[in-house]
Amino acid sequence: MDERKLAMLIDSDNVSAKYLNGIFDELAQYGTITYRRIYGDFTTSANARWSDRLLEKSIIPIQQFSNTTGKNATDSALIIDAMDLLYTSNVDGFCIVSSDSDFTRLASRLRESGKIVIGMGEKKTPDSFRAACTIFTELENLLENETISNGTDKEAIEADIVNIITQNDNKGKQTGSGEIGSKLQNKYPDFDIRTFGYSQLSKFLEDMPAILVKKENNQITVSLREEDCEEDRLIADIVDIVRKRGSKGIALSTLGQEIRKRHENFNVKLYGYSQLYRFIDSIPALSVKGDKADRKVVYRK
Repeated sequence: MDERKLAMLIDSDNVSAKYLNGIFDELAQYGTITYRRIYGDFTTSANARWSDRLLEKSIIPIQQFSNTTGKNATDSALIIDAMDLLYTSNVDGFCIVSSDSDFTRLASRLRESGKIVIGMGEKKTPDSFRAACTIFTELENLLENETISNGTDKEAIEADIVNIITQNDNKGKQTGSGEIGSKLQNKYPDFDIRTFGYSQLSKFLEDMPAILVKKENNQITVSLREEDCEEDRLIADIVDIVRKRGSKGIALSTLGQEIRKRHENFNVKLYGYSQLYRFIDSIPALSVKGDKADRKVVYRK
């Protein structure tokens, strides 16, 4: 899986640029993004934000002028390129980023040719396109996950490592240091442990509070530290923070900041959750109210 070569094709007419980091984070676990292309009319104000971020991720824009009402030109260009890549390149899979059902047949055709098809779209994406993909991920979930952790670059990398280990644990699979290095390189092309003052990846991993490194013969494996007492202290602190806010409760985002003031290495994925609100809602003394845009945490009296 680490060596899989992927072609990422983005339909800018149906996807916001705010999901870009999440898209790359998600694809890093499936392989290396060999082709990076986005389709749309980048002379319009609607695509201005995309234009600002293309250089950041080295994405090639495929310009399609809006000569007529509708988006058929953009769809057609993406489909033609996908078929060209299918027959002329050695990619192992495709990632089609769109919420449009027009790509349903394309996804089916690519799967029929033995390629993995990773679909990404918003919650509004029709079931037909979802079903045609090998894997489908809702973009809103990636955005939520991205906002859970903030901090230094090293903390972000530790969160990524925790995610890799957790995914392997869920599959009953051990995690080797080689896999960690490979997946980090896929996500961060400029990743170099010397930037952080280390000459060996194993030493870099050993100094991470959440990671346990085991060496046996010539094999190095990593796992998550199990610290039940620390979890008890964390939950007690969270309940204390919320209780002191009284009946009005506390905004979820503010609670996250307060948690990290007391527990600077806090990472919700260490406790088996990908989203902060789900972890908080699992605490019996607390309740999460409201929708995603305005979540508050209140104390159960």
